[in-house]
Amino acid sequence: MTKLMPAALSFSELLLEVFHLNGLALAAGEVLSNPSGLTSARWQVLGVVDHGPAPVASVARTMGLTRQSVQLTADSLERDGFIEYVDNPHHRRAKLIAITDAGRRALRGVEARHAAWANQLGERIEPATLRATLEGLRRVRALLEQDAATLEQQKE
Repeated sequence: MTKLMPAALSFSELLLEVFHLNGLALAAGEVLSNPSGLTSARWQVLGVVDHGPAPVASVARTMGLTRQSVQLTADSLERDGFIEYVDNPHHRRAKLIAITDAGRRALRGVEARHAAWANQLGERIEPATLRATLEGLRRVRALLEQDAATLEQQKE
């Protein structure tokens, strides 16, 4: 078995911490979004299409998710009246997800709860620590995206 070098051990510990953080963030997202009739996943989709209608594939790429998972979420949002599918002038079959007034009201409710929550937690950590952590995570994400692209090319 290959032994992890010190940098690899730190990298692995970071990934485990990110997994743990992701679980906590999703749980908090559920608490913040449920009063508006949403889930964390539904909140994320509405957040993307709040900026303008987009096809499912584009929303999936933005969120780093599969098209299929976003399609399921979008279908549930449509059933509940939070989004509607509209014609896509660039593609006959790939409809655009557009937020409805009900979706926008639900999203604004979540955003208000999120702002209060983030303000409360954010003031308990030094801004410089938050900025450094964010920069480090962005570097790791860029590295993982580059590695994923390399692995994908190797598959072909």
